[in-house]
Amino acid sequence: MRHRVAHRKLGRTTEHRMALLRNLAASLISHERIRTTQAKAKELRPFVEKLVTLGKRDSLHARRRALAILPEKATVKKLFGEISPRFSSRHGGYTRILKLGPRQGDGALMAFIEFVDYRFAGAEAPAPSVKEKPVEEKPEVAAEEEVEAKPEVEAKTKSASGPAKKTAKKAVTKKASKKKASKKKTN
Repeated sequence: MRHRVAHRKLGRTTEHRMALLRNLAASLISHERIRTTQAKAKELRPFVEKLVTLGKRDSLHARRRALAILPEKATVKKLFGEISPRFSSRHGGYTRILKLGPRQGDGALMAFIEFVDYRFAGAEAPAPSVKEKPVEEKPEVAAEEEVEAKPEVEAKTKSASGPAKKTAKKAVTKKASKKKASKKKTN
C-alpha cells in the first residue's frame, strides 16, 4: 500500500530525480511550455508552482533560494522579472498539463506542461473585448440641425451613385460583347 507516499520515484535516485526536476523547471521557465511524460509533468507541477510563489515575493532572500534550486541566473531573472508578476493576482494554479498520446518508441504517455497564460507563437492575437473598444464620440449638434443635414447628404449620395452605376453597367456590357465576338471568330 502507498499510504502517505508523496512523490513518484521516476526510476531514479534522489539526487538524479532532483537534478531532473531542476532542469525541467528551468526549461519550463525559459520556454514556458515543454513536452515530457505525464509522470514527469505531474511531478514537475508542484515544483514549479512553488518557484513561482517564491518569485512573487521578490526579495533578496527569495532570489537566493531560487538560485539554489535553478541552475542558471538568466532563468531566475526571467522567473522574477516576467513570469511571477503575471501571476501576482492569482493564488496558485499557475500551470496546466495537456495530455497527448503515447510516445512512438516505448509507448510512454506524453503531455505538455505550460503556464496557464501561455500563448502559442503562431496563434492570432486575441480580439479586443467590448470594454477595450474606443467609443466614438459625436459632436453635440442640435436635433434640428441634424435632421436638416440628413436629407442633403442623402440627395448628394443618390446623385453621385446614379451615374456611376450606369457607367459601370456600360463597361460590363462592353466586356461581354467583346467576349461574344471573340467566340464567334474562333468558331
